[in-house]
Amino acid sequence: MSNEKREAILLVGGRGTRLAPLTDGIAKPMLPVGGVPFIAHQIAQAQAAGVTRIVLATSYLAQTFTDYFGDGSDFGVQLVYAVEETALGTGGAIRNAAEFLSGTPDSSVVIFNGDVLSGHDLPGQIKAHDSANADVTLYLTKVKDARAYGCVPCDQSGRVLDFLEKMENPITDLINAGCYIFKRSIIDQIPANQVVSVERETFPKLLKSGANIRGFIDNSYWLDVGTPQALLTASRDLVLGKISSPAVINKINDSVISPSATIDPTAKISGGSTIGEKVKVEAHVEIIGSIISAGVQISANSQIKNSILGRAAIVGHSAQIIGSVVADGEKIAENTVLRQEISLF
Repeated sequence: MSNEKREAILLVGGRGTRLAPLTDGIAKPMLPVGGVPFIAHQIAQAQAAGVTRIVLATSYLAQTFTDYFGDGSDFGVQLVYAVEETALGTGGAIRNAAEFLSGTPDSSVVIFNGDVLSGHDLPGQIKAHDSANADVTLYLTKVKDARAYGCVPCDQSGRVLDFLEKMENPITDLINAGCYIFKRSIIDQIPANQVVSVERETFPKLLKSGANIRGFIDNSYWLDVGTPQALLTASRDLVLGKISSPAVINKINDSVISPSATIDPTAKISGGSTIGEKVKVEAHVEIIGSIISAGVQISANSQIKNSILGRAAIVGHSAQIIGSVVADGEKIAENTVLRQEISLF
């Protein structure tokens, strides 16, 4: 691999229905987390592990990715886009994106699931894959309660023994954490232009055929960012340093504030909050542990706590927004109290 470009595929085609209404006008992986689009963290993680070329497997609102990331040169990688006209499932998306890879059949390809934030040792996973001459190496992590996930038992040497669907009494606490390394030739075996699940079809089929599938166990930070509360938790953890990412910039004390935001000196911003581009915050506003998207206007004496405000939302004078999600462009009247209480685990 040393003479070749290290390549990756980033699966970012999902609709993100659990994050509606935030995802009505923006693709889930483009939502702001830690002050930048969520996938900026995955691109930075890949780049830090020596990946130089990434294929973004897009579908829903594909243009939003191109508009922000372009050819990737500003982010230190080469980006190309594989657009799915119809959703093809994880395996189908990987196969579709593989048309844009340039490596040899023996080259290894990193594959990221577009809604997982992880601090795992990606260079270590790549190294383990190459040294075992594996067909696929899965990043696995331990969870307290594996019932909500499919689990992946391994033998002493790290070889995967089975892929088990969700069950009431899981036989292991190891789960598939959503980052794979594939040998390129294995990807080419996935049927083209078909809906295929890599978890339910590709992996079990490979095991049956005797393929060398390895588990790379890493218990660092891991979070599936599929709900508003998980999005908020991920954002705060990035800002507060519970997980580090080279993509976190513009940090001021314990918050991230865009240089183009206008903040009144009497406003208080804390608790891992992020303030997006061209946000306007008036006098005596208090913002705690919240995501404030680009173009939001917050009038004087308002309080925003544990909440996500969509792009260009307008908050009236003395409003209170607690544990709530406000859609893009929504107007919150003065003196309104919004209290949905996003549960934070």
